[in-house]
Amino acid sequence: MLPTVPYIATAQPDRSDVQTDLLLLEEVTKTYVTDGQHVEALNGVTLAVNPGEFVALVGRSGCGKSTLLNLAGAMDFPTSGRVLLDGLITSELNDYGLTRLRREKVGFVFQSFQLLHTLSVLENVELPLLLAGKIDTRSQAQRQLELVELGEFGARMPHQLSGGQMQRVAIARAMVHCPRLLLADEPTGNLDTQTRNLVLALLRRIADEQKTAILMATHSAESAAIADRVIKLRDGRIAEVVAR
Repeated sequence: MLPTVPYIATAQPDRSDVQTDLLLLEEVTKTYVTDGQHVEALNGVTLAVNPGEFVALVGRSGCGKSTLLNLAGAMDFPTSGRVLLDGLITSELNDYGLTRLRREKVGFVFQSFQLLHTLSVLENVELPLLLAGKIDTRSQAQRQLELVELGEFGARMPHQLSGGQMQRVAIARAMVHCPRLLLADEPTGNLDTQTRNLVLALLRRIADEQKTAILMATHSAESAAIADRVIKLRDGRIAEVVAR
């Protein structure tokens, strides 16, 4: 069973046996044009994330957390600077390369779960595998549900689940293709304290056991406390880095 309280890392785990710098942002700036005005969402951000490392992004709304996640997942590209994911410069990939990178290397988890309510729980988890043209998709999806302690819920529809159960299904869907990087945008924002701790413990276990790098944006200091490093953003810049 999943623990009801998260494990809090007190030191950086030894990862000398794995490749470093799975994700690397080099002097990244991102500027948007809104109503004719240039808005700088990120300014000169440099950040490296290693395999199996859990990194939390914290800061007020508008500080650049979601923008950074979008750049990390190759959903958007920097105005200047570079983003490298598993050694690939995201802005230099063509459409095919970007699609393959996202499908094979990255998993996404959102605050609002974003499950398809016309599909069963098992079908939601299976969907990324089907889109990628994989075989034996049903059994892989079932195994992933069992890893998040929801193996008996596959036939249910999303509306039949609690908020915490839906988020665990969303995590199973994000992890079913074994991504090297998991991006989580406020994954516990809609959950009560006990359920939040269950979800955080699951994410911590994924980082520790599967060596998946996790980059999580959160407003919650309690949620951030589970991470190996906390990156504090202010006005699009890294204001402080706290290692646990």
